[in-house]
Parts: sequence; C-alpha cells; structure tokens
Amino acid sequence: MIRIAVISDIHSNLEALKEVLKDMGKVDDIVNAGDIVGYGPSPNECVSVVKGVRMKNVLGNHDLAAVDDSPRGFNPYASAAIHYTHGKLSDESTGFLSSLPSSAAFDLEEVKVCVYHGSPRDPINEYVFPSVPQELCRHFLEMTGADLLVLGHTHVPMIFRIGKRVVINPGGVGQPRDRDNRASYMIVEIDGDRIKVEQRRAAYDVDGVAKKMVKEGLPKFLAERLYYGM
Repeated sequence: MIRIAVISDIHSNLEALKEVLKDMGKVDDIVNAGDIVGYGPSPNECVSVVKGVRMKNVLGNHDLAAVDDSPRGFNPYASAAIHYTHGKLSDESTGFLSSLPSSAAFDLEEVKVCVYHGSPRDPINEYVFPSVPQELCRHFLEMTGADLLVLGHTHVPMIFRIGKRVVINPGGVGQPRDRDNRASYMIVEIDGDRIKVEQRRAAYDVDGVAKKMVKEGLPKFLAERLYYGM
C-alpha cells in the first residue's frame, strides 16, 4: 500500500504549511497541485520548505504571475499580493517556481495519477468546483486516462467518485474557502487499483499570520478572510 498526502494552494502561508506537514505523519510522497506563493507573507520560506521535502509539484496561476509580476485578470487584492510577492522572491525561489511543470502524470501501483492546478483542458486557470456536473469530471478522467485526478485552484475540497476512479481537490492549505479556517488537505491510500481518500484539517496560528500580513503591508482584506475560511 502507498500512502500519499495531497495538498494545494499554500499561498505563502508558512504556519499553515508546517502544521499540515506535521499533521500528515509519515507518507510515501506528497503531491502539490500548485500555488505555493501569492496572498501570504512568507513566499521564500514556503518555497524553501517545499524544496526540502519529497514532493511532486505543478505550477499554479499565482506562482506564474509572481514570477512574471503579471497579475492579468486578478482582482485588486490578489494583484497587490502578486506585486508584493514578486518583490520578495529571491532568485533561487524564482528559479524554482519557473521550473515547475503545468501538469504531472505518474503511476502509483496500478493507479495512474494526473495533477493540474486548474483542469486538463486549462491546466493553470480553470476552476472546477464541487457543483460541476459529474459528467465533466467523467470527461476529464477520459481525457487524461487517470484513475486519480488531482485538481487545485478553488481552495474548496472536493471528492468525485466514478466507479473506481476519483477526482479530488484537497482544498486550500494557506487560504481555505469552505468556511473552515483550518488548513485543508487529503490523505490518499492506494492499494493495487483501490483508492481511499480521507479529508484532513490542521489548525494553525491564523492570528499570527494575519498580523504578519498587515505588518507587511498586504491588503487587510486578505488577512481578515483567513479568520473566516472564505
């Protein structure tokens, strides 16, 4: 049996990331569906932690925008955070983010895993919320040939089961948006062709992170939303 942790949308929230890594315990691998940076106050620290552990990463829209300092299509709060993040990123962090692939595919035992921040038809930018028709998830599984399809971007946990195949979104580590302010992630156990998914939450020092964001001059709204998980 293989035990992996699936995370997404760390968003420069070092405290949340550390608590998730502590909470998950021993795993064979970690899969990250993108957006290591953006929104939060600790972009370089989060990149450093990600680089220091065994983890398969894909590129998120905030990762891309922070490297290029080009928040096209972002709201004013997200844009301000991108400009902040770009100014903070070290050359080493920028190089790491620039090297991330837009998707990943690999096999774990008899399970084919595919990972995108957005979706198979728009790897960086498409939002796939739990309210989408199940047929869309079925279509994505057929497109990719995946048994386990991992998506991010929405910050909202999702589990779609279609026969033995599964589409998941682990929710947001650093900025959850399902009205639970605890960091969200998933544990996946793979035994042959069987896939078991467990939703997990990890509490972290929200107040400490919010105060750090305000001190750094990030928009107050981005700090306040952490308290409400939205």
